[in-house]
Amino acid sequence: MPPDLKTHIEAFVWHLEKERQLSPHTVNAYRRDLRLLKNFCEQTSLGIESIDSYAVRQFAAECHRRGSSPRSIARRLSAIRSFLAFMVRGGIIKSNPASGVRAPKPSRRLPATLDADQVASLLALTGEDDLTVRDRAMLELFYSSGLRLAELVGVDLNDLDFPDRTVRVTGKGNKVRVLPVGRYALEALEAWIVVRVTVAKPQEVALFVSRRGTRLAPRTVQSRLKRWAQQQGAPVGVHPHMLRHSFASHMLESSGDLRAVQELLGHASLSTTQAYTHLDFQHLAQIYDKAHPRAQRRDDKGTAEERQD
Repeated sequence: MPPDLKTHIEAFVWHLEKERQLSPHTVNAYRRDLRLLKNFCEQTSLGIESIDSYAVRQFAAECHRRGSSPRSIARRLSAIRSFLAFMVRGGIIKSNPASGVRAPKPSRRLPATLDADQVASLLALTGEDDLTVRDRAMLELFYSSGLRLAELVGVDLNDLDFPDRTVRVTGKGNKVRVLPVGRYALEALEAWIVVRVTVAKPQEVALFVSRRGTRLAPRTVQSRLKRWAQQQGAPVGVHPHMLRHSFASHMLESSGDLRAVQELLGHASLSTTQAYTHLDFQHLAQIYDKAHPRAQRRDDKGTAEERQD
């Protein structure tokens, strides 16, 4: 009896986790999306060999009917496309029926950022207790090098190179990149290294550790940032990735070098980085509206002569 769809999906997830070494977060996202496909096929009595482009479109339509956003549907179709391509390579099916199915176009959602003054205020942590010293170093490195949350908690002590002023991180797809570290972050990290010796367990290699002396968990970083944002008067809704977005926006605003920002962020595609050009344009547009004589709006009570000018 041929393997069922569940078995094929488990084989694909194993491939993502063990062979491609994708992050646990990414693997879980694939698993969730493909579980929805499995449920749909069970409801419609479809086997792996019976999935055609019409069935894939039906699946997308069902997701839409249930209220899924265009972005979510696009992500699920991408997961299905990758899964079926894996099935083609394995000789299970002859062609990929999802390759010609286009996802609904999502509305472009710009990443939320903090301006430079808001970041400076957030990072001005007061106090010299162990947790504050750690959090100051953690948030400074986060913003200084534009790290992802998983990259931050994954940094080991030997990944830091103080003389070279760099940090080595492992990003998506297990890709390693070496990033510059700013002066403020280096100073905060040097202070934390002194404290870390008294906190970390003897065999722990992680740079940032918890009170128990073990590697810091992502959820702890999230809760600590939320606490500091409230205490420092930062805008509501500050989250770890917002520091990365702010880093990217500020770098692009200052340098205008999209390729360099792409390299620093570790984006595989330039189109991902281009989202920040819209933020940069918004910033320029605001300056234009305030400064350019032809852009300024006149009050409705202005004189006729003023309107003619």
